Amino acid sequence: MQQIAIGIDLGGTQVRAALVDEGGTILSRAEERTEALAGPERVLGQIRGLVDGLLSGKELRSVVGIGVSAPGPIDTVAGVATNTPTLAGFVNYPLRAELQKRFRYPVRLENDGIAAAIGEWQFGAGKGLENLVYVTVSTGIGGGAVVDNRVVRGRKGMAAHIGHMSVMPNGAPCPCGNRGCFEAYGSGTAFTARARERALQCAETTLGKNGADVHSRDVFTAGRLGDTLANDLIDEEAEILGRGFTSLIHIFSPEIVVMGGGLSHEFERLQQGIQTYISHWAMPAFRDVQVVRAALGQNSGLIGAAALAFLSVRSTRARTVAAG
Repeated sequence: MQQIAIGIDLGGTQVRAALVDEGGTILSRAEERTEALAGPERVLGQIRGLVDGLLSGKELRSVVGIGVSAPGPIDTVAGVATNTPTLAGFVNYPLRAELQKRFRYPVRLENDGIAAAIGEWQFGAGKGLENLVYVTVSTGIGGGAVVDNRVVRGRKGMAAHIGHMSVMPNGAPCPCGNRGCFEAYGSGTAFTARARERALQCAETTLGKNGADVHSRDVFTAGRLGDTLANDLIDEEAEILGRGFTSLIHIFSPEIVVMGGGLSHEFERLQQGIQTYISHWAMPAFRDVQVVRAALGQNSGLIGAAALAFLSVRSTRARTVAAG
């Protein structure tokens, strides 16, 4: 009988669910807009409804468990959402226990960045590797790391909040409350804010003309059409990402850095600048580390969540065999 895991990707904008097989293939999926301001009971009701719909008519004995990817900070050891800013009421909320009440299958909980790292490690760009760093560059910056074939989780399972390492002393304010964070400079949000500000100061650019709003996709479109400011902004973004990635390479010594998130859709345009920075500024022993695009795209976290259930089953089997 083919084993199936349920992956849940809970975000402030969307909640997604999928049935995933042991090879990392999504068999079926469902999603809806997160009722982020309605409180935990309603959001967990959404998750239950999506899962019930996916399992309707399925052989339930084939389901090995549920993995949940959720935005942090999350104490995954205790199973508690400590303070999730994008979801109202998720403050010291016993997320894993409340989910377990609603399902007959074992529930595993993981920070969304680490879950995406697991997805790429098990089924994506990092399959077969023992060391990798995953970075999502989107509204914010997050990620996860695998070192010596083990997921880095740290105290309370809260490791790899990489968007909040400082890259600029006393720099721009970050949503976390600090200043100068990698996220405050390299995220899609920061990139867009820079583009809007600089477009107002530049008469030659096509960006923002005739009252048009400026989004990150507009910058890349203008860049492809030869807009000088747009290309300068893109090159600057690549340098910022290269600076952050170089620090991560020095810390974790990965075989590759995997880039996901919204800005990874423009990876081909950003890659050269990122790689050039690494080759120039990384210590010589680290300059051969390549940055690659996430192979699973927007499904890294969703498939990684399902992988949590499969990994739990394998771990249980290994302990059983070891016990004799």
